Amino acid sequence: MTDTETFEALRNRLSDVDKSIVELVAERQRIVADIGRFKQSEGRALRDFKREKVVIEAALAHAEAVGVEEALVEDIVRTLIRYSLTSQEKDYVSNVNRGAGRQVLVIGGAGQMGRWFAAMLASQGFAVDIADPAVEDGQGLFRRWEDAGVDYDIIVVAAPIARCGEILSAIAERKPKGLVLDIASLKTPLRAGIDALRDAGCKVASLHPMFGPETELLSHRHLIFVDAGCPEATAAARELFEGTMVEQIDLSLDDHDRMIAYVLGLSHALNIAFFDALRRSGEAAGTLIQMSSTTFDAQLLVSGAVARENPDLYFEIQKLNEYGHLALDALCESSERLRDVVAGNDRAAFADIMSQGQSYFALRRRPTEQVPSQRKQRRRASGQHV
Repeated sequence: MTDTETFEALRNRLSDVDKSIVELVAERQRIVADIGRFKQSEGRALRDFKREKVVIEAALAHAEAVGVEEALVEDIVRTLIRYSLTSQEKDYVSNVNRGAGRQVLVIGGAGQMGRWFAAMLASQGFAVDIADPAVEDGQGLFRRWEDAGVDYDIIVVAAPIARCGEILSAIAERKPKGLVLDIASLKTPLRAGIDALRDAGCKVASLHPMFGPETELLSHRHLIFVDAGCPEATAAARELFEGTMVEQIDLSLDDHDRMIAYVLGLSHALNIAFFDALRRSGEAAGTLIQMSSTTFDAQLLVSGAVARENPDLYFEIQKLNEYGHLALDALCESSERLRDVVAGNDRAAFADIMSQGQSYFALRRRPTEQVPSQRKQRRRASGQHV
């Protein structure tokens, strides 16, 4: 056999192995579906962290035994678990068929999160209509939500923050009988609209999904339920996520926006300042990327994603939050402090900033599902860091 024939034979063997892997994944997914149906019939939780830990640790032990890189095996197993849970969660939600015979209107349904909610509710059997200036009038489609009316079991308001309050107030004037809920990132600008709905005797709930439209698996995703003064409506909104693994958080309206000033406002502002400082530096982006460090790469990845986001939405999150200035002031003060400490050659103050940061992050709850591989444990033991 020539070298070329040997090379092609090896490639063919590799292709056969790849096919076998795909077939095994398909078999695994079929078993996962059976397990999901069993969980549902028995009323068991979809996610079992103890079982995941056992699965991952067993895979790592086998990887070591057969000489396969543990990091590779851990990535593969975690990916399989994530897709398995996603499949089970979707099956559970669709099998409940909660929306049979019920109608939903999603105002702003052509937007990213509007489309997410429309798809999620449709998977539960709801008949979903869309109202959005970006669509043409047609079957189940309305450019103006007013033309759709309010005779729906659920009305989801997924409009831009600046318009959302006005829409809620206008809906209140029509006194719909169904559940009305908004999914805005800020709540203080919606206060008048929420109050108008509640005072009109409407069932109003206020949600903030802390995840993006690309989300499929809701495990370890957060969904905030903001107190709109109507417990009945909040309970009805919770039912829409029954059977999912989303983590539900309850907050008052003011607490929500004060915390969001840091969770969204500060993180957005920090990354905007980062890429703007790079741009203003005059240094070529390509050169910086070529000589970048692990920390720089991580920051570049996040700030690059922020730079591609909708500037109107990000401006609204900064401008319309009554508590937004608190986070921006804190960022400016911290930047000035750091500059003064470095300019003053104050090594002790710099170390104190770092030490206080370590203490602050030590309070952060670690993800329950994290099972460090033996490779990572060895790195920690040897004192490696990035």
